Amino acid sequence: MFQLSVPWWEFVVRGVVVYLFLLVFLRLTGRRQIGQYDPFDLILLLILSNAVQNSMNAGDNSLVGGLISALTLIGCHVLMSRLTWMSPRLARWIDGRPRVLIRTGQLDADTMRDERLTSDDVHAALRAAGCLHTHEVERATIENNGQITVVLRNRDSAEGLKADDVS
Repeated sequence: MFQLSVPWWEFVVRGVVVYLFLLVFLRLTGRRQIGQYDPFDLILLLILSNAVQNSMNAGDNSLVGGLISALTLIGCHVLMSRLTWMSPRLARWIDGRPRVLIRTGQLDADTMRDERLTSDDVHAALRAAGCLHTHEVERATIENNGQITVVLRNRDSAEGLKADDVS
């Protein structure tokens, strides 16, 4: 239970390599995958965690080995959060930037493609914000965490009414 089958530093090296690999992998898959889990994404995440387990513990199932691996991952996370706080450039690379999906009622197909969003995804976010059509939207943005925020247009401008027509 307390006997390690590999040196302690090997757990640390393996943990750092796996952490960095997963960080890059998850960043390349896009914000939607991180912010919105559907069953397909959840299954991938569970299988992925099981797949990297053996690469981290080198076949060692000791308590100490597991604790070293856990502490290494927590340390990597704390270090990365500190580095991204200190470096805006690194933060942009790790977290990305918010991107505009809809501007004054016009849907940006390139942004949808880049973020791997379907029209169903966008329309679900619009309905959650209380509108049914893109022409009702002043601006919709996909945030760093994968959430879509929607700012509705002024009702008069959305309906095409002139200011003098309103009594």
